[in-house]
Amino acid sequence: MIQVLDKLTVDQIAAGEVVERPLSIVKELVENAIDAGADAITVEVKGGGIDHIRVTDNGIGIEKNEIPTAFLRHATSKIIDAKDLLNLTSLGFRGEALSSIAAISKVELITRTHDSIVGTRYIIEGGEEVKTEEIGSPEGTTFIIRDVFYNTPARREFLKSKVTESNAISECMLTFSLSHPEIRFQFINDGKPKLKTAGDASLRTNIYYNFGSDLTKVLIPIEAGIDDIVLTGYIAKPEFSRGNRSYMHYFVNGRYIKNNTIHAAIMDAYRDYLMNHRFPFVTLMLSVKPELVDVNIHPTKKEIRFRDEKPVYELFYHSIKDALDRITLIPEETLGDDEDKTEPVIEKAPEPFEKVRYEREEETSDNRVREVLIEHEPAKVSFTQQRFDEEPDEIEEPSSFLSENLFRQEQTPSFRIIGQVFETYWLIEYKEELLIIDQHAAHEKVLYERVVKKMREKKGMSQPLLAPIVVSLSGKERTALLENSEAFLQIGFEWEEFGDREYLIKAVPADFLNLDAREIFIDILDSLMDGMKGKKPEMILDRLATISCKAAVKGNNTLSFSEVKTLISEMLSLEEPYHCPHGRPTTISLSKYEFEKRFKR
Repeated sequence: MIQVLDKLTVDQIAAGEVVERPLSIVKELVENAIDAGADAITVEVKGGGIDHIRVTDNGIGIEKNEIPTAFLRHATSKIIDAKDLLNLTSLGFRGEALSSIAAISKVELITRTHDSIVGTRYIIEGGEEVKTEEIGSPEGTTFIIRDVFYNTPARREFLKSKVTESNAISECMLTFSLSHPEIRFQFINDGKPKLKTAGDASLRTNIYYNFGSDLTKVLIPIEAGIDDIVLTGYIAKPEFSRGNRSYMHYFVNGRYIKNNTIHAAIMDAYRDYLMNHRFPFVTLMLSVKPELVDVNIHPTKKEIRFRDEKPVYELFYHSIKDALDRITLIPEETLGDDEDKTEPVIEKAPEPFEKVRYEREEETSDNRVREVLIEHEPAKVSFTQQRFDEEPDEIEEPSSFLSENLFRQEQTPSFRIIGQVFETYWLIEYKEELLIIDQHAAHEKVLYERVVKKMREKKGMSQPLLAPIVVSLSGKERTALLENSEAFLQIGFEWEEFGDREYLIKAVPADFLNLDAREIFIDILDSLMDGMKGKKPEMILDRLATISCKAAVKGNNTLSFSEVKTLISEMLSLEEPYHCPHGRPTTISLSKYEFEKRFKR
């Protein structure tokens, strides 16, 4: 029997699409506060947000006569009709947040507009109005949410632990502090202050307070633009990486999102600098005309769609890759660190509802914060309105020795070989640095770059085999070989048909002569078959990186001084000599200054 569902059931079903957990409530209310023009927002939760959520802002407030309407489904002040969806500048727009929150919790609203003498207190529980009264309050809005999912216990049982839920909210507040550094944020969890920002519009300051001084010291600024899109923010040198994506934050028009195109561009740009299964730190802001992006494809606004993905990919990829290429990426080691690395202590936050809480609060950046930020101020890398097939403008020269590319300024870098330790690492004196070079990683990088360069320049160098090798290929393998014959030739393979299914390998890449020719040939063919529906060039490069590792001289192998000099000279002449193809460092450094400091000179 077909029947129409009652209003309560409909509201709870609709709420399930918007409110998945307490995090969803916090996100929606903070977005509303930002849209309301607030420059100070406090969030307080108890019991992971399941028991209690309070969000206070100093925005424009809600008119008394509009409060009941605000809790109706599809009631919003941010759009009028469907045409406005193509021109969105606000974070919220669906008009479902308040109705969904009210449907599954007990809500208390306290609000006052600038023109009102008194505020209004409004209570709604389970979608039903309970009380409306006048109350004294500061300008702005406070939402108090209690007993989330109290009337839908089955859904409450699916929530994670209170610790897990509060951690999710904490991460959400972190993203808000990064995307809107001009807003003063406070986050209090179970009575303990967890986040407090100055609202000074400095993204770098907020990165410091969220991630600490070690990261702040290796930040690289990004400022780039092409056509109607602009990219700003910070990335970190590859030496600061993590085993998951939790340090990757990117925003589109102030909205924290997930996007496969952007993620792919970032990872491709870092490909030569990070080890496998490592992820970089990025906090990047993309500004784009609203009509060029669709934010209305996901109920919780987690995903967006660009009208044209290609320029977005190119902007992220080239901005990051060019910035990494223009600096030295040698990790600088110390002989011990006597600096005070104590993270800033956040004092107890004032009550969010007090009107004077922001007027009297102390500055969040103490002298130590300022010292760290000034001492490690990175050079500005700017390609604003720059086409990436053009020569970029000159870049401001950084003051730190390790923030410029050491060797690119010299046609033939001069260095002195001191000797070898542990039969693997070579000590090199270069200017006022002691470089320590891993002979395996260095040789691996050289071999990889040789082959890649020949492949790109279509100048493969082959070594004929005295005894050609016969390989038998399946139908799919033969198809992959024929479709990618040019790539094989560029690498240095030569072959010919030798029967119905057999092929005769007559020559192999000269740089990989010491390896099993059949294994290399099949490995590359396998990578092409894996990438039949993906990015074939990247698959080939990944396989070449593995092959280079196999062919490179190993640690504990003896090399003469002349062999080492040739190897290091070739490595230092590369565009990016500081990491092997898998992202491991080829070189670390110790400065003369560090030696003198430790010897009290």
